[in-house]
Amino acid sequence: MNATSVNKKESNIEVSKQKGKDTCETFIFDPDKVERRQQEVNQTDGLSQLFKVFADDTRLKIVYALTQEDEMCVCDVATIIGSTNATASHHLRLLRNMGLAEYRKEGKMVFYSLVSNHVHHLMQEALQLKGKE
Repeated sequence: MNATSVNKKESNIEVSKQKGKDTCETFIFDPDKVERRQQEVNQTDGLSQLFKVFADDTRLKIVYALTQEDEMCVCDVATIIGSTNATASHHLRLLRNMGLAEYRKEGKMVFYSLVSNHVHHLMQEALQLKGKE
């Protein structure tokens, strides 16, 4: 397959959403656009690990619960997800290690909270996208 570049203004590209018609029938790219994005695309390096955290249903439930409260103790989280304290602690520790959550200890209790409102916004956006299905 030969790679060909084309000026977008000179091309008339038809977009189709029909089954089997969702790929280009030829390989033509916009060199200016490609060069701009190739220089920036590496900003996503390491983000896949963050999204893997959200790919686990249990952790996603924990994150959601933490978006609804200022903080929660490990016992509360364990009860919500129907697990042992050890399992809840494992998931919370992973969230902490990824920089999403922090904890404070008060006597024998450990309380977790989210570090940033960005996590709240990400959860809200995801829920809105799900509602659009």
